[in-house]
Amino acid sequence: MSTWILLRGLSREARHWSSFPGLLGERLGEPVLCPDLPGFGTRAGQRSPARIEAIVDEVRASLASHPPPYHLLAMSLGAMIGICWAATHPEELTSCVLINTSLRPFNPFWQRLRPANYAALIRLALPGASELAAEKTVLATTSNLIRAPEALLADWLAIRRSAPPRRSDTLRQLVAAIRYRAPRTAPQVPLLVLASAADRLVSPRCSQTLAERWGADYREHPTAGHDLPLDDGEWTVQAISDWRSVRQNP
Repeated sequence: MSTWILLRGLSREARHWSSFPGLLGERLGEPVLCPDLPGFGTRAGQRSPARIEAIVDEVRASLASHPPPYHLLAMSLGAMIGICWAATHPEELTSCVLINTSLRPFNPFWQRLRPANYAALIRLALPGASELAAEKTVLATTSNLIRAPEALLADWLAIRRSAPPRRSDTLRQLVAAIRYRAPRTAPQVPLLVLASAADRLVSPRCSQTLAERWGADYREHPTAGHDLPLDDGEWTVQAISDWRSVRQNP
């Protein structure tokens, strides 16, 4: 039995998965771990590396007491980390699920980050942005289906205040994402690519292109936003379960 490792995206931490890890573990009957990336959550105050390869090394070292093999589920920037991990240490991964990611050299920058978001993200990067404004912007750009946004925002504010992310670490993660260039050939790990057709942050074309180039299995949610596990965790887990069933019973 392999442990599931869940990796989130830019400036987020393990608690932002909310109830999804429990849902995944219960449905698939396997243990789930959500390691924080350097600089965030339980690792707040540590300096985030400015290269994806170094973040991979940090995550692998943090799992020393939980040896591989692993199933890996990774979203957005986390999926870049997952791809790098799969390319450099494929023997450690039993499978890899990539959610709403974007990569050089497969897509242009305006697909990797939709232009409608540029102004809001620039405002967040400037000094003086309030905590509430920051979390509202994240929610507005990553979720389409949340029914109780006020409660979720309250949770996110509590997370931010208990482990404040440093702007410098967020910028270093962003630099790492910009620098990273994925291999042109697929890693030797079974891959499932999940995307949201209504993603307002990253074009789903990025995930479609990746799946086409690498011959990976692909599933697309019709209405969810960028944070697919948040918007529809049930659909996400079912897509993974269905994919595993097909692979085990071709």
